[in-house]
Amino acid sequence: MAEKKGEGFQSGAGLIRYFEEEEINGPALDPKLVIYIGIAMAIVVELTKVFWPS
Repeated sequence: MAEKKGEGFQSGAGLIRYFEEEEINGPALDPKLVIYIGIAMAIVVELTKVFWPS
């Protein structure tokens, strides 16, 4: 069988890149807030259809 050289290094490099991307800071939203925003948007759309028919 042929021996694969550098296999461990490649998989390790992929993990290092993955963890470096985890450290990027961005806006943190609570999952509940995202659900509430979605429900509020659905209510607004339904009310718009009732009060502003096209």
